[in-house]
Amino acid sequence: MSADLWSRSFWWATSAEPAPEGDRPEDADVLVIGGGYSGLSTALHLAEAGRRVTLLEAREIGFGASGRNGGQVIPGLKIDPVAIRARWGAEAGQRLVDFVGTAADRVFDLIDRHGIACDPQRRGWVQAAPSEAAATLLRARARDWQAEGAAVEILDAEQVARATGAACYRGGLRDARAGTVNPLALARGLARAARAQGARIVTGQPVRAIRRTGAGWTADLGNASVSAPTMVLATNAYDAALLPRLARSLLPVQSNIIATAPLDPAVAARILPGGACCSEARHLALYYRVTPDRRLVIGGRGGVGATHSAALQRALESAMRRMFPGIGDVPVAHAWSGHLALTMDGLPHVHAPEPGLWALAGYNGRGIAMATALGAALAARIAEGRPLPLPETPVSPLPWHGLRRPVMNAGVRFYWLKDRLGLAA
Repeated sequence: MSADLWSRSFWWATSAEPAPEGDRPEDADVLVIGGGYSGLSTALHLAEAGRRVTLLEAREIGFGASGRNGGQVIPGLKIDPVAIRARWGAEAGQRLVDFVGTAADRVFDLIDRHGIACDPQRRGWVQAAPSEAAATLLRARARDWQAEGAAVEILDAEQVARATGAACYRGGLRDARAGTVNPLALARGLARAARAQGARIVTGQPVRAIRRTGAGWTADLGNASVSAPTMVLATNAYDAALLPRLARSLLPVQSNIIATAPLDPAVAARILPGGACCSEARHLALYYRVTPDRRLVIGGRGGVGATHSAALQRALESAMRRMFPGIGDVPVAHAWSGHLALTMDGLPHVHAPEPGLWALAGYNGRGIAMATALGAALAARIAEGRPLPLPETPVSPLPWHGLRRPVMNAGVRFYWLKDRLGLAA
């Protein structure tokens, strides 16, 4: 999964939070497998609730999507409040609306409470519409969240051009609840906080297999094993062996990101001048931000294979220079990629496939806020029996998953055509 580029990212080069020291594996009340936001948030909140927790990470903390993403902390789901209530009913739907609407709050509260050095900036998120159809969708989305009391405003074409510095959009919205972080530093800071609360954070220990043992679960580490009454799988797009039917329910897609050398101050001031981050309302969307040291960081999805897509990187750089011609020939200083997990319904999933076994997966590009919030919610469910905000769903493997690469490649071409025709995402 583009492992060769793991240490080439801008986040790796600039994280003020060091990689945490590794602990020895021990039996616990809860075993958490996966050192991304889902697993770290679950472990931290369980430890705060007084549970003995051992987290097992095969590589390094934040090695997957949690340490490689664009660092945009965005609340909400890909569906909006009216649709949420229509799907889950007035009462359960409203609980979920309240939960997802405050997901970014939870992230920034954790950063403040634990003093995580991840360059947190809470200056909002612009979602930009490349077409009239997308602009119509975003106006409805903004009004939907405004009815919930959220600080979301509608932008016309001129306003979104001023907000982004790009003249290619037909409208959009600005959501003041959102912000940005160094995502790898956030993951490392969550690991540090969990250790401070008593959780054991084990790195460099791949789990070979999991199995039921009596009333609990055991993780086989090859030369050792650890057990607990409860196990949480938080591997998302980075495992296909521990629970194969879960892996077959997810579609891993590659996201490429580039970061420029520092821009001239006058040039940087014209790109997202309010300090917001931006992503586009289309199927194969670009997302971008300016870092505190004036680098333009821009990413996009579309690669399907396990290795870094050089073609996608070239397309990303071409789009960046077309959208922001004022940057001139500033070089790309960092380029990296990783995989995120998509679900067919565009929603994250909480599974309880067997007694004592939980799984969180499928954040569809909204992982920082939603994975952190869902990890906290799952910890409350395990420790206190509190209801989950997102109903549990059965694991539903995709019957065509073995053909996912050609199918997804065809899907990328289809969505590229829809985007070119100006059809809303």
